[in-house]
Amino acid sequence: MTGKLYIVGTPIGNLDDMSIRALRVLKEVDLIAAEDTRHSIKLLNHFEIPKKMVAYHQHNEQKSSEGLIALLKQGQNIALISDAGMPLISDPGSVLVKSCVENGIAMEVVPGPNAGLCGLVLSGLDTRAFLFLGFLGKENKAIKEGLKRIEEADVSTVLYESPHRLTKTLEALEKFGLGHRQMSISREITKRYEETIYGSISEHIQYFQERTPRGEYVLCIEGKTAEEASTITNLEIEGLSIEDHLAHYLNEGIPEKEAMKQVAKDRGISKRDVYNVVKR
Repeated sequence: MTGKLYIVGTPIGNLDDMSIRALRVLKEVDLIAAEDTRHSIKLLNHFEIPKKMVAYHQHNEQKSSEGLIALLKQGQNIALISDAGMPLISDPGSVLVKSCVENGIAMEVVPGPNAGLCGLVLSGLDTRAFLFLGFLGKENKAIKEGLKRIEEADVSTVLYESPHRLTKTLEALEKFGLGHRQMSISREITKRYEETIYGSISEHIQYFQERTPRGEYVLCIEGKTAEEASTITNLEIEGLSIEDHLAHYLNEGIPEKEAMKQVAKDRGISKRDVYNVVKR
């Protein structure tokens, strides 16, 4: 008989969000694999759970997974927790879960809070579908790839960001031409100083020019706007008359004044030039 891996969600700030089921599982398993044992000991002490823990984090994920799989094969039941929220969501755990699948080891998820989902439902944006990117990363290549995905997404995008990188990320979004997009920024969700602010990306940049970012942030960005979605590419412009170009936007339901402005922008000419052609 092999053991079972329990993937356990824990509070993201407010300890009252700890579920009864999560408490029961943590008390009953043989071992808890925690992202940071120094952090998780506070949670276990609060709920009076004297359970043995081992470290399972991004720097030892492969080696630790091998040891945990061996214990599971011996019949031990193990709970996997992160510092906060659901394991694997921008946190370690994917290597262990994949190994369990490959070795036919049973798993059970114990749902818990998730900062990204909480931020999304507070955002006021479309929640029917969304793109979750977690942290954009620190390398320029990863950041550019993430910005491109946000630009092209026709659904809301959810990001995580730390206080010392928030301003840099907002400025990168604006520089990429997304400053007009609406977004919400939530911080310290479920905690004492929880706050969500709303506005365009450019407006958020102005907001944080006067304030020092504090706490962990969830950024929710609206998907591609109707005007962006109907924009004609440079390749499509070749051989297309200005009249037909304008007709494209009018057929999309864009008012004539805005349509003419977009045609001028696409072609790199003045709005007056467009007007002179279509009104002659």
